[in-house]
Amino acid sequence: MKNNWQKDSLAKQKVYSYFLKKAKTQKQKYLEPLFTYHQEVTESVNCLDCGACCKNYSPRFKSTDIKRISKILQLKESAFIEKYLRIDVEGDYILNKKGCYFLNQDNTCSIYEDRPSDCKRFPYSDEDVFLERAKITLKNTEFCPIAYQVIEKLINLK
Repeated sequence: MKNNWQKDSLAKQKVYSYFLKKAKTQKQKYLEPLFTYHQEVTESVNCLDCGACCKNYSPRFKSTDIKRISKILQLKESAFIEKYLRIDVEGDYILNKKGCYFLNQDNTCSIYEDRPSDCKRFPYSDEDVFLERAKITLKNTEFCPIAYQVIEKLINLK
């Protein structure tokens, strides 16, 4: 992978946006390659080398996530919410600070087995969401090497 992939991604945001609009209307053409590319890329990228997602962005915490994580932290749900979360403009619970409370120094997650469903699914490159929700995919290509490589492979699909 190129060392300057983030710079490349920023320069190609309009290209990616155009592609995602096209891909959304031709989803069936891209789904199988999407899954294949996701598998290829995730085998070659070690998320622990990066951790940018956990350092810069917050997942949504659904009620089931809050319930599960509160339990393992031995907190009441209301105390967990008060200590760690806020409501964003879309009405979702997200972390109340930049960077995840549960990210360790070595980029491992202290609640990995019980992490939010958004974390488990990130960067959505094995789901149709990758093609359908362009705004999220575009943002993810700026900081996630997996999202970047998958969209690059899709764009170059013959």
